[in-house]
Amino acid sequence: MLTGIGSLDPAVLRFAGNPEATVLRGDYEILTLAGTLGTGGVHLHMSVSDSKGQVLGGHVAAGCIVRTTAEIVIGRADGWTFDRPHDPATGFRELDPRRKP
Repeated sequence: MLTGIGSLDPAVLRFAGNPEATVLRGDYEILTLAGTLGTGGVHLHMSVSDSKGQVLGGHVAAGCIVRTTAEIVIGRADGWTFDRPHDPATGFRELDPRRKP
């Protein structure tokens, strides 16, 4: 993921340390969108602002709906694979980038 901007209603984020996502209803602007996409999964973080300029951010969760537009730029990394094997040390599927043989 190279960059992303746009608007959402709702925006759905999972905040740090919370097991459940939060649905934010109303007009939200995407300020930043960053992360990785690969055959092993997607891991995106996003910051959004509301109509008063308050900013929230976290993990992108299912359920976000584009309000007016979403300009998302995705790049390729030829010669690389991006897998997400389970890491017993963290308990999560962590990014494992590797050069293709």
